[in-house]
Amino acid sequence: MVHKMRLVDFAFKAIKNKEKDIELRLNDEKRRLINIGDIIEFEHVDTKEIVRVEVINLHKYDTFDELFSKFDHKRFGLSDTDDASIMNNFYSKEEQDKYGALGIEIKVID
Repeated sequence: MVHKMRLVDFAFKAIKNKEKDIELRLNDEKRRLINIGDIIEFEHVDTKEIVRVEVINLHKYDTFDELFSKFDHKRFGLSDTDDASIMNNFYSKEEQDKYGALGIEIKVID
């Protein structure tokens, strides 16, 4: 199955340059359809450029704090000083509490 997602500039470049191999998302209804082996087409929000990746693992946690505690933050395209509070820029506390956190482990296939 092919899924489509949009990314801001820094996240898109990090995936394209293979500096990021875990994409962080809510574990909402849309993301629950993702399976290992699926393809995700990430679209840059401004340039509309596409990078295709294969899903190689899914990491599901109740909170982004838990997810952040399990991995080197560089795998998320972030610095070691970044913490889970950065996700508040993308998702409300209510959304995070409702859906939980998902780390989508990927590899670029283009």
